[in-house]
Amino acid sequence: MNPFNKRTAVRIAAVSILLASIASPVAWFVAQENAEESTVSLAMEESRRLLGYFDAVELDQSDAKAHAVEAVRTIVGGLFDIAEIYDRHGEKLAESTTEQGEAVETQVPKHGRPTYTTASYESLKLGDGRWVMRIFVPLRTESAGSITGYFEGIRVVPAWQQDQIKANALSVALMVVLASLLCGTAIYPVVVHLSADNERKAREVLDSHISMMEALGRAIAKRDSDTGTHNYRVAWIAARIGEKMGLKGHEMQSLIAGSFLHDVGKIGISDTILLKPGKLDDAEFAIMRTHVSQGEEIVTGMGWLDGAHAVVAGHHEKWNGSGYPRQLAGADIPLAARIFAVADVFDALCSKRPYKEPMGFDAAMAILEKDTGSHFDPGVMAIFQPMAREIFDRLAVCDEEQARVLLQGRVRFHFGM
Repeated sequence: MNPFNKRTAVRIAAVSILLASIASPVAWFVAQENAEESTVSLAMEESRRLLGYFDAVELDQSDAKAHAVEAVRTIVGGLFDIAEIYDRHGEKLAESTTEQGEAVETQVPKHGRPTYTTASYESLKLGDGRWVMRIFVPLRTESAGSITGYFEGIRVVPAWQQDQIKANALSVALMVVLASLLCGTAIYPVVVHLSADNERKAREVLDSHISMMEALGRAIAKRDSDTGTHNYRVAWIAARIGEKMGLKGHEMQSLIAGSFLHDVGKIGISDTILLKPGKLDDAEFAIMRTHVSQGEEIVTGMGWLDGAHAVVAGHHEKWNGSGYPRQLAGADIPLAARIFAVADVFDALCSKRPYKEPMGFDAAMAILEKDTGSHFDPGVMAIFQPMAREIFDRLAVCDEEQARVLLQGRVRFHFGM
C-alpha cells in the first residue's frame, strides 16, 4: 500500500469510527425513546378503551364512584400497577394497586389536583433502580367533549421489557456502527480510484511541462552552439546543493526549472552577437546582458515556470553587488540564484567547450574559493565544498544522455513523478 492509500485508509477509518461513535449513542437514545413511547401509546390506548363507557357518564353523578371502582379494578393487573380515577374537580373517586404498585407507590412523587387537558406521560427512575411510567389521560363526554374526570395510571416496567428495550436499542446502535464502517469501506476504493486517476492526469500534465522545459532548454543550447549538456549538468548540481541546504517542494522545483532555463533569454539575442567568435565590444556586451530581462519576460506568466524567475533574473548577480542587472548584494539575491551561481561556474570551469579544455578539480575549486565572498555566497560554498569532489567525479564520465538521466532522477523525485 503506497503512502497516499495508507493515509486515505486511516483517515476514512477515523471518520467512520468518529461518525459511528457519534451516531450510535444517538441511535441508542432514539430507539429507547421510541420503545418507551410505543409502550406509553399502548397503555394510553388501552386505558381509553377500558374507560370508554365514561363518555356517557358524568363522574359527579351518584353512581360514578361505583363505576370508577369497577374501572380501576378492571385496568389494574394488565398494563397498569396503579390506577386512579378523579372527578372533574380533582377529587379521587377510586384507586386500585397491584403488589408491585404498592411497593413503588410511596416512591413516586406526589402532585396536586389534576388540571391537565391533554394526555401525557412521565418516565421516572426510582431510588431502588426500578423504572416506572406514569400516564395522565383526561376523560371527556362523547357529546360535548368537555372534561368529566381524570385517569392516572402507573406502570412498573418489568425487567424483561427493560432488557428487550435495551437489546433493541443496542441492535439499532450496532447497525448504525456497521453501516458507518461499511460506508467507509465502500468509499475507500472509490476515493483511491479517483485519486489514482487524478494523479495519472497530473503526472501527464507535469510530464508535458517537463518535456516543454527540456525542449526550451535544448533550443537555447542549440542557439548558443552547445549540446545542451550544460543545462542538464548545472541543474543537477544545483539540485544536489539545494538538497543539502534543505530545499523542498516548490523551492526545489523552482531551483531546478530556473537552473535549466537560466539562459532562456538568449533566444532573443541575434546570432551576430550570440555566435561571435571574438570578444564582444561594450555595445555588444550591453545587448548580451539584455538576455536576463528577456528571460524574465519569457518565464513570467508561464504558470508553473513562474518559479524559474528567481534564477533567470538573478543568475548574473554577485555576492558583493557587482553583478547585473540589478546589482543586488548578499541575501538580497534570491537563494536559488546564489546556489545556481556556484553550480554554473563550477560546471563551466570543469567542462570542455569549443574554445577551451576542461579544467581540473583543484584548479576549478581554487577559482571558486578565491571568489567566495565576492562572487559567491560563503554559506552556499560551505555546503558545496565537501560534496564538490563527488560531483566532479560523477560528471567527469557523463555524456549528454547520462547527464539527462541524472537530472531526470532529481526531477521525478522533487516533482512527485
